[in-house]
Amino acid sequence: MTRKAPSLPLLSCMLAGSWIVSGNALAALLDDSKASLELRNMYLNRDYREPGTATSYGEVWAQGFIARLESGYSEGTVGFGADVIGMLGLRLDSGKGRVNGASGGGGIGMLPLESDGSPVDDYSELGVTAKARISKSTLHLGTLQPMLPVVQYNYTRLLPGTYSGGLLTSQEIEGLTLHAGRLTEYNLRDQSHRQDFPNDIDSFDLLGGSYAVNPQLTASYYYGRYDNTYKQHFAGLVHNLPLAEGLNLRSDLRYFQTDYDASGVGRNHFLNGMFTLSAGAHKFAAGFQRMSGESVLGVITGSDPYSTNLSTYWTFNRQNEDAWQLRYDYDFVGLGIPGLTFMTRYISGYDIESSAGNNGKEWERNSDLVYTFQDSTLKGLRVHLRNVTYRAGQVTGPGAVDIDENRVIVSYTLPLL
Repeated sequence: MTRKAPSLPLLSCMLAGSWIVSGNALAALLDDSKASLELRNMYLNRDYREPGTATSYGEVWAQGFIARLESGYSEGTVGFGADVIGMLGLRLDSGKGRVNGASGGGGIGMLPLESDGSPVDDYSELGVTAKARISKSTLHLGTLQPMLPVVQYNYTRLLPGTYSGGLLTSQEIEGLTLHAGRLTEYNLRDQSHRQDFPNDIDSFDLLGGSYAVNPQLTASYYYGRYDNTYKQHFAGLVHNLPLAEGLNLRSDLRYFQTDYDASGVGRNHFLNGMFTLSAGAHKFAAGFQRMSGESVLGVITGSDPYSTNLSTYWTFNRQNEDAWQLRYDYDFVGLGIPGLTFMTRYISGYDIESSAGNNGKEWERNSDLVYTFQDSTLKGLRVHLRNVTYRAGQVTGPGAVDIDENRVIVSYTLPLL
């Protein structure tokens, strides 16, 4: 079932609470408000390299507008407020024959498609979030964009995805951040309406948090339950080790255990990590992952997996997939060019189980060049060039199509308040 407008009764009650307070409280709410308009222009072309695919080439150019209004909180023991996000996407250039995936119908995730497979001219979404604060704890109800290990909204195309639900965040204890929430609907990055989770899934529940043991070490644990589909435990450690002046080693370890309740496919273990050595303007990184069990990693609809091997095109989370990664970053401030950065990485996945056999392989190479203007009237304007190559060998399933891809993203955020 789809809903084209947010459910308002509860939101209205909470919003009313913030407007019936005294004039001084209302002034405090408005004084702390923030508003911005993000302009995001994106061009994507994808060359399907496998002969015989239904579509050999995909191309989309579009303009996005993302307006955000975040109020402060009213005065009093319980402070109330509201956030609003409005999004609009406009097609600048594309056509029916250039937006379908290699299978002939999936699209490349930039624009919604009409029933005949042609891209829409425009699409939009309005999201409203009511919020309340007591001490150092906040409750958000309505449109959410969570960035947590068990659920992460997607923003890899023109407009970001969103969820509907409630999220409680508490920071009452120094160094400890706790989260508890329930999500009931989702809106994909290339959709303009919220909808229920598929397969009669009512909700996704989450509970967990992170604790800064000391300035160098942070530990985290989260639990997620995707209704009657799966239960998931996550544990993570992030450690920063200063080695010398300008030299630092960062270790990021992540472990998931997913137990499927209703599907009968059993348990999945997913261990991955990344070690990054920072030396002045250079960063050298090496990553790994080990996937085992009778299923794939559990990820809710619309979310990206929280994996160090999540890349531009693919996620590297197929059944029993092991993988390694090498990555290099450079900040050109070391050459006197502040604002210019470069990144390249190579990820290799192997021992994949699929209908094609148990020795599947895949690899992806990404290269990014980003420049953010530092001076003059263009300050804050960001130009992002991205190149992608992906190859699949003896693998079947979603995304297992050889592609070469280029993306150009030009973005600018204009503060309004």
